[in-house]
Amino acid sequence: MKLSLAILLAFALAACGGPADNSDAAAPDTAAPAEVSIYAAAVANAQRPDADRQRDAGRKPAEVLEFLGIEPGMTVLDMFSGGGYYTELLSYTVGDSGRVIAQSNEAYLQFVGDEFDMRYLGGRLANTEVLMAENNELALEPDSLDAIMLVLSFHDLYFADPENGWPAIDIDTLLAEFRSGLKADGIIGIVDHHAAAGSPSETGGTTHRIDPAIVIETMSAAGFVLDGQSDILRNPDDDYDKTVFDAELRGKTDRFVMRFVKAD
Repeated sequence: MKLSLAILLAFALAACGGPADNSDAAAPDTAAPAEVSIYAAAVANAQRPDADRQRDAGRKPAEVLEFLGIEPGMTVLDMFSGGGYYTELLSYTVGDSGRVIAQSNEAYLQFVGDEFDMRYLGGRLANTEVLMAENNELALEPDSLDAIMLVLSFHDLYFADPENGWPAIDIDTLLAEFRSGLKADGIIGIVDHHAAAGSPSETGGTTHRIDPAIVIETMSAAGFVLDGQSDILRNPDDDYDKTVFDAELRGKTDRFVMRFVKAD
């Protein structure tokens, strides 16, 4: 009698040890790659100049931008933008839906040299516009900004050198302009070089440092509230008696990072 096809298949499977059981086999690695933050992505952008990358270790820009809360779609003023190191990072962070305004003046242009021109050559930062405004001439569209950044420049509010194009700044008027230009929930981010506690504001023009207490007092009087501080750029080995341009200290100073918001 002939065996049925079903029985023959059963014998064949038994002879081969049955169907393969892969229940104990290692599962393929299907884990998604770790997500890269928008800040790390901005720093890693291949379009950044090599000179900028060499400054990253001392400036920790991804950590600073994340702490300040810069996000895609924002409109950000980079005040006293200098050569544009942070302007470029802001451009990548806010993205195509955002806008960056890079403010500068003739004195800063003389200080940074060709770096400024190379930064914007051929419109390479398409979402960025340059705003040339000399001291005491800044005019902002009211309620137009999500954030303002002053990186290593707040101390310059207390510096005066009119013979070289830097007249004394009317601080009250400037900060009132900032407040007018910011939206209701706007942010001001300040990064600057530490001066010793109790130092006078004149250090802004001598060692180019500022006591953080002066920053807090000045900003509070202008209608801003301190919303956070970070120690990410602290350096306990800094010598506050030396100028920030000292060859051994340049790029290695003790720095504070503060975030302010408009008071109601």
